[in-house]
Amino acid sequence: MRTGNRKVKLLIGAAIILFSVFKYYARSEANEYTGKKQHITLTSEQEIAIGLQSAPQITQQHGGLYPDQKYQQFVDDVGEKLVRNSIAIQTPYHFDFHLLKDPETINAFALPGGQVFITYALFSRLENEDQLAGVLGHEIGHVIGRHSAERISKQDLTQGILSGVSVGFDPSTAEGASAIANVINLSYGRDDELESDYLGVKIMADAGYDPTALIGVMEILKAASGPNKTPERMSTHPDPENRIEKIKEAIEAYKNEK
Repeated sequence: MRTGNRKVKLLIGAAIILFSVFKYYARSEANEYTGKKQHITLTSEQEIAIGLQSAPQITQQHGGLYPDQKYQQFVDDVGEKLVRNSIAIQTPYHFDFHLLKDPETINAFALPGGQVFITYALFSRLENEDQLAGVLGHEIGHVIGRHSAERISKQDLTQGILSGVSVGFDPSTAEGASAIANVINLSYGRDDELESDYLGVKIMADAGYDPTALIGVMEILKAASGPNKTPERMSTHPDPENRIEKIKEAIEAYKNEK
């Protein structure tokens, strides 16, 4: 009887895994703005809705919006110039730019569908408008690259695999599968950052900004990370030094395209 139950659990677990894998790979399409082949289960309308629904909570987590409307207008003006003069204007996304009050967290990020945020902690360290354009251009790159939608789809895949393993196999196997899934998602995040650096260079240069300013942003992030930074293999972000080299390559590639 126990052997029969074991076989049933094994079959159910395998079915869950196969269904998750089929669902993920059945949705394959080329991103028309980057040319990259992606597995995404969300529509652009769903991405926009997710971003709009999540924006108020994200804003609250960072202490609200920065109260100086002059600085917010500056961020809006730079962001809108980037969108208006780059490939971003061709996308279905609605870009909004938010300056967060947070004075401690040096960060910028984008939600699916075009909601872009920068904390005052990072904004206050930027030296010029071109560096701000570099930060916002990078985040616009995440939206155009559909990185959040791609990650959601990939997390659904790994969660389905983990569910199948937990049903059909012993706990130690499930723990091993969970560790492998975490490694997969980490490397995926680093690829996103590098692609967004590349797109950021193109977006800011198309809008008339100096793309070398993005190197200055990397120097700021490097200084902010301090001597106890997380090793690259354990982080979702590439090391700033590696990103600087990739940015230089992207700048040269952009020049050659012109």
